[in-house]
Parts: sequence; structure tokens; C-alpha cells
Amino acid sequence: MAGRAKVAAAIDNMPVPEKMKAWVLGDPGELTLVEKPVPHPGAAEVLVRIGATAVCGTDLEVISHGEPALIQGGMPFNKNFTPGHEYMGTVVRLGPGVDEFKIGDRIAVEIHAGCGRCERCREGMYTSCLNYGMNYGDHDKGHRANGFTTDGGFAEYAINHVNTLVHVPENMTDEEATLIVTAGTATYGLDVLGGLLAGQCLVVTGPGPIGLMSVGVAKALGASPVILTGTSSDLRRLEIGRKFGADEVVNVSEEDAVAAVRRITGGKGAHYVMECSGAPDAVNQAARMVSRGGRICLAAFAHAPVTVDVAYLVSNNIYLFGIRGEGRSAVRRAASLMAQARFPAGLVHTHTFTLDQVPTAIRYAKERIEDAIKVVVKM
Repeated sequence: MAGRAKVAAAIDNMPVPEKMKAWVLGDPGELTLVEKPVPHPGAAEVLVRIGATAVCGTDLEVISHGEPALIQGGMPFNKNFTPGHEYMGTVVRLGPGVDEFKIGDRIAVEIHAGCGRCERCREGMYTSCLNYGMNYGDHDKGHRANGFTTDGGFAEYAINHVNTLVHVPENMTDEEATLIVTAGTATYGLDVLGGLLAGQCLVVTGPGPIGLMSVGVAKALGASPVILTGTSSDLRRLEIGRKFGADEVVNVSEEDAVAAVRRITGGKGAHYVMECSGAPDAVNQAARMVSRGGRICLAAFAHAPVTVDVAYLVSNNIYLFGIRGEGRSAVRRAASLMAQARFPAGLVHTHTFTLDQVPTAIRYAKERIEDAIKVVVKM
């Protein structure tokens, strides 16, 4: 506590500048480092001095193709928009009436605040806010999704709603803290599947960051067995999956994934599949991995429309869910699991770059240079 008080005092005595460095998106794929005004927090908001920002696969989609970002009612290009949504930092300024956090608090963020007034937000489904992107001009409904509809984390400072903040323990590194939101997405998906996983079989398809976090969270919740699938190009990730607690790993370049799951489960099939690969036939394969009445959660974006055998889903009473982001306050639960060191989250972090090197960080993540998994930009 004394260490935290010293940090708070130091920050309190450090004036917040008027200008900051920030990357802005121009044409598709074009990022430029500029100076922007440091934003001022409003009611229920704080100003965060960003410590580190991780590169997510969705950031790559936003930077290259625009969607799912929505800025001023349209695509995010050439609108002075700063992407990046998986970040952590320190609270340096409080908006009016904020007493939930203090200056000097070390925090990680979740993306979505929602508008707080639509039907979905009122139901607690703020990642499905019906006023998504409505935060400008006469259309301002108060929606926020940092890095998607409002400025994100490839900058020195950002504004966050108090509902999106979670405390980071002192013994957690900045790099590891950026992974809390990734673990939150995994936690949300497992929550949608049923939440009570103890003693039940889960298949995780795709050993990317969300897939690996899904393995760790599922094992922390007692799932057994947990099966992780990947290709020959994912061998290092599959080995990391074992360290996260996977009971079985399957190299689908050498063995049919459905046959492997049926073999491991004695022909019964799994209770759940967490689909994190985005592969074209992933849904149909997942449907044949689960037993009748099983559940599938889609946590990855397919790159093109896919054909799904709906008749098989219906005739076998299989439930199919799609999730967006990290809803139901899953980030807070994920942060708790990580604070308890229930799985070695830091193994997902492979590369670190500085703020000036954001384009290089993006390239490493996109091209998987040096087998990059989670690339972090450290301020």
C-alpha cells in the first residue's frame, strides 16, 4: 500500500500535458504518428496514462478494412481516429463525481461501456448495445467502445468510463495486464456456454491468444478434459496450451479433428466447443465434435461467408452462440483468476515494442514474425 501511495503522489505532482503522441488511421493500412490534444474526462470518466497496449487480431481488421469500427456513422478512415483496445495504465485525472477510483490507481480496461440506456444495455448486454457508434453530434447516445467507436490505446492517454476499469495487482507486469481483456473474452464465451464447466469436456479450436486463454480459464473452472486443436504451424502454441492446462492437444494437420475428439471422449463427443480459429468449416466440424444437445461458442471472425449444415444443428439440438467482446463483466472475473495466477497468462506475450514502433508491432502480429502470439506496445 505504501508503494501505491508513493506512485499516486508522484503522479499527482506530475502535470498532465496539453498534447500527446497518438497514432491515427488514414487510408486503409495507413497509420501516422501525430500530436493530439489530451482529452478531458467527463462525468463517470477518468483519464488514463497508458502503460502498455496489446495488438489484437481485431485491430488488424480495423486498420486494414475498417469494420467493426464505426466512427461518426461510417468507416474509421481519415477521421483522426486512434485504434487499439487492449491496454492498461494509470489513472491520472478524475472526471466530475468520480470516487470509484483514485489518482495513481493502476488499471486495465475492457472495451465496451455501452450507452446505458438501450434495451440491451439495460439487460446487461452492453457489448450488444443498440446504439453502437452513436456518440457524435446530434446522434450522441453516450455509447463508448474504445478502439472501435472512440479513440483507443495506441496513444499516451485515453478516456475511460469507470465501468470499464479493473484494478491491476502490483505483482502483475504491464505486459501481462494487457492480456486481462483477452482472458475476459474467453471468460465471457465460457459463461455463455454454461459457466459451470467442472467435470465437463471442452474443445478449444485454434491456439491463438483467445484460444489459449480459453484453455486456462476453463481449467481454472474445473473443465475436464480440455482438448486444444491446431495445425502444424501452431506447434509452439499447442505446447503453450499444455502449460495452460490442456489435457490433450491435437495437430489437425496429422489427425482429423472430429475423429480425434471422438477418440478422446470414447465416442461420446464433447459438451462444449469454443471456436477460436475462424476456419471456413469450423462450425460444421464443431457440430460433429459435440454430443447431441451440445453447445458451440463462436469467438473468431470468419474471413468470408461460410456454409453451415443447419439441418445437422437442428436435428441434434445443438446450440450455437456468437459473442462480441467481453460482456457480463467477464473482465473482472478474468482479472481475479489472473491475479490468483490460475494459469500462466504471461506465456502468451512474445514481443514488445515502443509507441514509436507501432507499425512494426502491427506487422509482427499480422505476419506472425518470429512466431509472434501477443505483441505489446510498451509506453
